[in-house]
Amino acid sequence: MLRNEDYGIDWSWHDAEGLSRVVNVSGTMTSLGGSITTERVARATAAAMPRFVNIHELQARASQTIARLTGAEAGFLTASASAGISLAVAGCITGLDPAKAEALPTRPGDTNGVAVQMGHLCEYGAPVSQAIALAGGDQRIVGQSTLTRDYQLEAALDGCAAALYVVSHHVVDYGMMPLDTFVRIAHAKGVPVIVDAASEYDLTGMLATGADIAIYSGHKFLGGPTSGIVAGRKALIRAAYLHNTGIGRGMKIGKESMAGAIAAMEQWMERDHEAIRAEETRALTIWAEAVAGLPGITAKPLPDPTNNPLERLRVWADPALAPASAAQFVVAFGKLDPPIVVRGHEVEKGYFDLDPCNLMPGQAELVRDALKPVLTDPAAGAIDARSALAGARNGGTESYLTWLT
Repeated sequence: MLRNEDYGIDWSWHDAEGLSRVVNVSGTMTSLGGSITTERVARATAAAMPRFVNIHELQARASQTIARLTGAEAGFLTASASAGISLAVAGCITGLDPAKAEALPTRPGDTNGVAVQMGHLCEYGAPVSQAIALAGGDQRIVGQSTLTRDYQLEAALDGCAAALYVVSHHVVDYGMMPLDTFVRIAHAKGVPVIVDAASEYDLTGMLATGADIAIYSGHKFLGGPTSGIVAGRKALIRAAYLHNTGIGRGMKIGKESMAGAIAAMEQWMERDHEAIRAEETRALTIWAEAVAGLPGITAKPLPDPTNNPLERLRVWADPALAPASAAQFVVAFGKLDPPIVVRGHEVEKGYFDLDPCNLMPGQAELVRDALKPVLTDPAAGAIDARSALAGARNGGTESYLTWLT
């Protein structure tokens, strides 16, 4: 057991609610609540809860803030970035026609194709393809898993209402068409481009490159309540917003989350990004120092794959020299008290990552002091290796299948 009192971490809420304590060094993961908010955002969220408000007025206020944040003509808030994909696709299919909106997803009409590169059809907790299908979109797969050519996109765009581009660490990282080329080809065919940039710091570049709609998470890096931001050309934003009367009804966002998301966006525009980056770098440094020289362990800070201004500490484990494999160590960290959840998306490659974003005070030191004991513990090698690997691949689904059992 780690002596939490030594780190000044406040676990009173978890303890009072009977919930497990957790230290998150895996990143902005939905399964862990997405992110944490500041007191400013929490106050704005709470202030809206005991009051009535005209939702369209509040969304108009959100639109103004989104425009300042992203450079868009307009925008609105929805339940999540995933919901934003479905609503954006729906708006491109129907335009500002309530009868067509009501007909989705079963009667979308003939022009309902959505072109998307095969290498962008990732899984982010749910398949990208499903977000398209929920809007009645007919997925048109472009290229192969590791290569997209210009003519392949050109051919796929016939009969399309939209083209979807995904910016994420989950997508294939080579052979994909650059966004500017994707936009140029789609626009030449009169097809609007939607960019799913849910987990990106770059809140202006997608639209500046020519995308018609850009979608962001309102929590994750922004640190707001769970929400999605849909930003872009006013005509398409209005069409997407209309679908709150249809498929978007089950994706609606409440007044409290809207108020908190607006506060989070305003806070982001005032944020001391350099100071936060410096604190994240400090965490990476003390973690790297803690594992230096451990048998079979190699650690190195690596930049974010989509060029977000952050690094993560990648820790390689050689089971021939270390007591266990990367997958076994991931399980071992999760068995601590409190559990430390590391980023184990790619443990089959022999490494895991430590993400310094959204750390609470004292947690960087808690993780530092846990690293050497876990990474030198022979008991980690006794963890079933096959189950550890299977957990990394299937854990997201297994947690739903085993819920309440």
